[in-house]
Amino acid sequence: MTSYALSRGIKQGHKPGRKPGENPWSISRMVALLVLAFLAATWLVPFAWSVLTSLKSEADAGASSLSVNPPDGLGFDAYRKVLAAGDIPAWAWNSLLTSVAITLLTVATSALAGYAFSRISFRGRRWLYVAIIAAIIIPPQLLIVPLFRQMLSFNLVDTYWGIILPQAFAPAMVLILKRFFDQIPVELEDAARVDGANRLRVFWSIVLPLSRPILAAVAIFVFIGAWNNFLWPFIVTTDADLMTLPVGLQTVKSAYGLQYAQNMASAILAALPLVVVFLFFQRQIIKGIATTGFGGQ
Repeated sequence: MTSYALSRGIKQGHKPGRKPGENPWSISRMVALLVLAFLAATWLVPFAWSVLTSLKSEADAGASSLSVNPPDGLGFDAYRKVLAAGDIPAWAWNSLLTSVAITLLTVATSALAGYAFSRISFRGRRWLYVAIIAAIIIPPQLLIVPLFRQMLSFNLVDTYWGIILPQAFAPAMVLILKRFFDQIPVELEDAARVDGANRLRVFWSIVLPLSRPILAAVAIFVFIGAWNNFLWPFIVTTDADLMTLPVGLQTVKSAYGLQYAQNMASAILAALPLVVVFLFFQRQIIKGIATTGFGGQ
């Protein structure tokens, strides 16, 4: 739709993306809204219950009744105990540092690999593409032992690089970026090459600017995965000063058994930065999913 047609549509009173005369409250739309509301509730109800439990006292949190209104009221005692028992700021900084480094390296390697698979014909391309797909199929838990032995041989255990490097490549993101690069018209690159630009210049000046939505979405997905990753940082680090937030919070244990309120408070503290990231970049996430072709196009 051209800008002229779009402006006419807005002036005529119907929104972009909706056909003129289409009923906004049709049965299909109502069913879709009900399904979406149900799916949202399946996530929001457990999240709200977690927040409520973290605000209860340990006695109320451990009670067998499911009372929404605890008799002793709500408070932040569980959060104060968690913050006092561990070095939350240092662990959060380690998570931020490693997650940002993993995101930058993953986006760079995935973009270069995806562009190579999309535009360049080279010897062994098909077999290498099969290996990328196989890397997605293989469970990552099977690679824990060889990765740890490799980090041990490189003296990278208990280092930031030991956390970052094994997570700096995401085969699924390579396939997503390749699919997006396939949709970019080759004529744009041919015109630039006629003007004397080499392939790297074309990739940097033409392909990457056109790929900002999908690159932003990939970066957010990778950042969330790196922030939430518990298993690999737990295995490769033993120094408390290098622990990430998910690993460090697991060391905050009470001597009085399972503390439900403190456990929920720890989970909320670990998830809070991701909620903020999603609230700020939700538009880029949705736009990136739509531009890959996986969003129902």
